[in-house]
Amino acid sequence: MRIRTILYIIGGLLCAVGVTLLLPIACSLYYGDAGLVPLLVTLAAMLCCGALLMLCFRRHLSREAPLNHREGAATVAVAWISAGLFGALPYIVAGTFPSVTDAVFESVSGFTTTGSSVLGNIEIVPPGLLMWRAMTHWLGGMGIIVLSLAILPYLGMGGMQLYRAEVPGPSPDKLTPRLKDTAAILWQVYVLLTVLQILFLLAGEMNLYEAICHTFATVATGGFSTRNASLGAYSAYSQWVCTAFMFLAGANFVLHFRLLCGERGVFRNDGEFRFYALLVSAAILIVFLQRLGPEANIETALRASAFQVTSIITTTGFATADYAQWAPLSQLLLVLLMFVGGCAGSTSGGVKNMRVLLLGKQLYHEVFTLVHPHAVRHIKLNRATVPAAVITGCASFLALYALIWVLSSLLLALTGLDVLTACTAALTCLSNVGPGLGTVGPAENFAHLPGLAKWVLCADMLMGRLELFTLFILCIPEFWRR
Repeated sequence: MRIRTILYIIGGLLCAVGVTLLLPIACSLYYGDAGLVPLLVTLAAMLCCGALLMLCFRRHLSREAPLNHREGAATVAVAWISAGLFGALPYIVAGTFPSVTDAVFESVSGFTTTGSSVLGNIEIVPPGLLMWRAMTHWLGGMGIIVLSLAILPYLGMGGMQLYRAEVPGPSPDKLTPRLKDTAAILWQVYVLLTVLQILFLLAGEMNLYEAICHTFATVATGGFSTRNASLGAYSAYSQWVCTAFMFLAGANFVLHFRLLCGERGVFRNDGEFRFYALLVSAAILIVFLQRLGPEANIETALRASAFQVTSIITTTGFATADYAQWAPLSQLLLVLLMFVGGCAGSTSGGVKNMRVLLLGKQLYHEVFTLVHPHAVRHIKLNRATVPAAVITGCASFLALYALIWVLSSLLLALTGLDVLTACTAALTCLSNVGPGLGTVGPAENFAHLPGLAKWVLCADMLMGRLELFTLFILCIPEFWRR
């Protein structure tokens, strides 16, 4: 394990993330708010620490010896933990939160695009800090490691280990022979969706500041808003726009790229996307029928159903209504959607539609084999045979996911939380959704939780964002042995 090489890479990453503070700083200058000094202090801290690490360990970088899988996993884990800790500095310096625990929780929730918040009154926070809060979403959405692969050429050697450790989904797509070009392509699609949504929101009642913050939270499937009422404070037009872009952000970004390249029928021919679209449509219909009543407005009921279902399955976490007050069937359906999440290769969290679909096919395969024991049948997706190792990996992921969820729920219950709050808080953070049910529902926040519970949920958010195994293997003694 080349610790010095890993620290050199972390130094470059801190410098790259620090540069993104320029946008929140510009926002603070424009509004003349109290967030300017904390943001400048954070910028200086990130650049100084990053430059120091790069200078101290530069001689240990070897282009001829690429990172191995262990070093790639360690680099990714340390990078996300470092981003969460340094990202909390503006909140700590500004005194936004009463404790360091709350500041780190908010920062980790931002970078992991979870959207769980400990802020009681969002609207009193300086706009510059809220811009940084949204920026953490946008950076974490596609992944700061993928960002670094696109802009830091010295990571070109051995970068595939970082890519595999960070990119969500059972099988990350490599679009070009050079990984740096792949990362650049994905970020171009990401930026294009960002620009398009900003323009659409500007056509409504949002100003540029609000449009940028909500776009960062939507395209990254994060969920942080600049209003206490979230998107419920805005018009029906803005809610429909965010619904559409949440749905797009929940799809595989490789499909967006192929569509832009002129490949026709790319969404129609993709099995995972068809399953995703069918699941979203069926859930919207069920919730819509539950919302209908003798005095219900059809458009309002349909908009609330479509928005909330899309927000939950894509793990964005925006809320326009308190779904904790909805019918029990609708609540249970939303909890199940938290578990499923979006598509592989998207900015969403959760188990991913790809794994659910493949495990469903495997279940049918087992039943079919019982009926026809001598039949030879392969599991296929998009007309290609799925290797047995992929099915095994999906099953292992599901088992580990369930284990971590149960253990986290037990730890949260140990701190005194009720069963509904403990179970849904663990689920929503592990799936990077945001709000849960009980005392952490869409009308509440996580501020009242004990400190231990917040640190457990921080670990859940990081594990969920990095697909569990990247952090889990760090706890295995064999990982550190020669």
